[in-house]
Amino acid sequence: MIKERYLTRDIVLVLAASFFFMASPMMVTPLIAGFTESLGAAAAVMGLMGGAMNLCSLFCRPFVGNLADKISKYKVAFIGSALMALASVGYVLTPNAGILLAARIVHGVGFSFCTVCLSTWMSNMLPREKIGAGMGLYGTMNALSMAISPSIGVFVYQHLGYRAAFIIATAAALCTMTIIQFVKDKGEPAAAAAAADSVTAAGADKSSGPRKRLQFVDPKVLPVALVIALFTIPYYATQSFLVRYTETMGLDVTVGLFFPVYAMVLLVLRLSLAKYFDKLPYGTFVLASCGSALGAMICLTFMESNLLLFAASVFMAGGYGIMCSVCQSTALLLAGPEKRGLANSTYYVGMDIGMATGPLIGGFLYGAVPGHLFYPCFMVTVPMIVIVYVTLCRNIGKNNKA
Repeated sequence: MIKERYLTRDIVLVLAASFFFMASPMMVTPLIAGFTESLGAAAAVMGLMGGAMNLCSLFCRPFVGNLADKISKYKVAFIGSALMALASVGYVLTPNAGILLAARIVHGVGFSFCTVCLSTWMSNMLPREKIGAGMGLYGTMNALSMAISPSIGVFVYQHLGYRAAFIIATAAALCTMTIIQFVKDKGEPAAAAAAADSVTAAGADKSSGPRKRLQFVDPKVLPVALVIALFTIPYYATQSFLVRYTETMGLDVTVGLFFPVYAMVLLVLRLSLAKYFDKLPYGTFVLASCGSALGAMICLTFMESNLLLFAASVFMAGGYGIMCSVCQSTALLLAGPEKRGLANSTYYVGMDIGMATGPLIGGFLYGAVPGHLFYPCFMVTVPMIVIVYVTLCRNIGKNNKA
């Protein structure tokens, strides 16, 4: 039998768009605190600017999930990328911290639109039996962007300044807007769902049937969202504090290689495991990734050389990196095709919680505990993940393939 070809022209274009949309905020992330300080803001405001985008995104996602199930994915992605471009222009032109905060909020709204919409758009183009492999590839593009883009942003800043780096971030958002123009499948809602909505609307005044309630999250996906939140917390704490941690501990390591090594290992893992994402149970990945995440934090705790730094990168890829794809594909399988936007938004709520709280917890621990206890404190997330899986997710492992 001829294997079904799922990497179509439209899917490749959406993958390219996903790389550039993720690049825009990731170029800004490592620079925003320092840029805020350069505007004369206090340390507390620096922390607020760092988390403002993700906090805003967290509150927007439930509404975006419903929107992505009701209008074309192209329209939502265009609006999102346009808002991200506008926010990046705001960074370039801002004269003070007040306008910078407004730009961060706009960036958060645009980011929530693109994350939910592009992943839903991609999933709707995939055959059901290829969702795990396809979303694994989608996650790989995001991971590559998240690993490469911060390095580009820092390089441009070091040579040309903050605002030049923000111009590059603007260009990345504009690339997303341009690429999606060439996608033929505009991601229109299913005809049956649209027809059902029109019937419901027409008969509402006559009380011909119950109105559909607006859902903010998909209850079936909430346990999966909690799992990915717990995996995300130590990863984003590491992203925010690894450089400062190595400096404080006086470690002679090439810390700048951590995330590029992470990205390369993750690419190899996701490509080599692609066929297993649609075959192995969810629980297999949860438990294996828990062991890998624990290994990463042990390596970082005892790190004194590049060897342990690179080992931590490998384990981090096997933990957080793999679970991003597994949790997202599982969320999509738990929801029907007509609710994949809501399922995606619920999954990203978990991501946002981890992305926002990881740096906050890291900042608290950095100031409150000795350096050698920094990563051991984050190890508590591993037994918490196991508890969540055993109490809330065991049926997922029986009835769904990740």
